[in-house]
Amino acid sequence: MQIDAHQHYWSISRNDYGWINKELPILYRDFLPQDYEIHLKKHNIDGTIVVQAAPTIEESEYLLELANLSDSILGVVGWLDLFTPSHKEHFDRFRKHKKFVGFRIMLQEMVDVSRVLEKPYLEALKYYASLDIPIDILVRENQLGVLNELLKEVPDLRGVIDHIGKPRIKEHLFEPWEFLMGEIAKHPKIYCKISGMVTEADHDHWDVEHFKPYIEQIIRIFGPERIMFGSDWPVCLLAASYDDVLGILNNTIPQSWVEENRSGLFGENARTFYKLR
Repeated sequence: MQIDAHQHYWSISRNDYGWINKELPILYRDFLPQDYEIHLKKHNIDGTIVVQAAPTIEESEYLLELANLSDSILGVVGWLDLFTPSHKEHFDRFRKHKKFVGFRIMLQEMVDVSRVLEKPYLEALKYYASLDIPIDILVRENQLGVLNELLKEVPDLRGVIDHIGKPRIKEHLFEPWEFLMGEIAKHPKIYCKISGMVTEADHDHWDVEHFKPYIEQIIRIFGPERIMFGSDWPVCLLAASYDDVLGILNNTIPQSWVEENRSGLFGENARTFYKLR
């Protein structure tokens, strides 16, 4: 089973997406399941994990509605505000939907990321860890230190790092990203998505070789069973086509490795992590 473990849908008229505006014309339109159909067919993809792109309960509800209408949506990663007591109420409602597979915490958007170390937030994460709920983690390189502290407090968290932790690919820098991701990978229930790299590079002048050392490091520290492919479509269109994103991965991993571990990277690991039926 081939799965794209990270992509998005949105309808601009919903006004959920403050970060998508007319200054990003390539993204400033609706992207819906029928727009993704060409990639499903061309690359023999069986289905996708659709991830929230707005920090609202309403957008999560919208994605679950889309999932009812599309067989290609295998799972929806929604959003919860863990700083509010109502998060459990929303979670209990979402989990009744057969395609709700977890939620995403957006450290990237936090002005003071250290707030995730406050007791109420940690208690919320411990609750979801006790239920073994898959949690996507959107985090930038300069926030990985705080994430490491969080994982020490919630060591049983079932999580996946989105976009390989957003290293500074454009600047060709590896530290402290390399060290901190190595520490994160020591937690056996943490996975990593090989996704979102092109938008961290120079949008107009990237080269396949720019990504190779980052991908090699992720494979080395997480191993073949805790990594998964995600296109980050349509956000990737800011810098590359869907075919380009797949090409980067296929051209940076040794063919012998791909042949042995392809099923995990391109589907089975995502199915295991998100507990897809």
